[in-house]
Amino acid sequence: MRPGPVGAGWALLRAHRRSVGQDRAWRAQEEARARELSMAEVDALSWQEFETYVADLCRRDGCTKVVVSGKSGDLGADVVGYLADGRKLVVQCKKYAPHRSVSSQDMQKFVGTARLEHGADVALFVTTCRTFTKAALGLALRQDIVALHRDLLGAWVKGAHLETLIPLNGSGGGRRRPSA
Repeated sequence: MRPGPVGAGWALLRAHRRSVGQDRAWRAQEEARARELSMAEVDALSWQEFETYVADLCRRDGCTKVVVSGKSGDLGADVVGYLADGRKLVVQCKKYAPHRSVSSQDMQKFVGTARLEHGADVALFVTTCRTFTKAALGLALRQDIVALHRDLLGAWVKGAHLETLIPLNGSGGGRRRPSA
């Protein structure tokens, strides 16, 4: 260390940077912990309640004409609605244990129906598990499907707006429709 005021300045700068870095790490841990507390409540929901909850999140973020299918044979459309700009939103909800992964087969089923059967502009696959398999995520990216895993769902639950989450997973934004 250099003697005098210059050396002291460098020491203060390093201490400041270390403190800021530790603060950022602490804040990130606290945000993750808060998401997990909220996700514990989501984990307690039945799959039907989870679909209704996702529909409520869509409504909270300005989606209109939101409908929950709530039945088997829905061809992958658990929730359907319209974003504020008029794009049609089709959502597949999978309530899986946190340690599971969404498989390529799950994603393939949704890819095959979201746009062709339901006319989705934005296709959103929401799950309570932590990951999508590499093949499932690759397929989602290639087919313009928004894949929302547990951490992104936790951010949505804690107040992040759906429109801010859509671009986090590749393009996934669908085509823009003129406002009515």
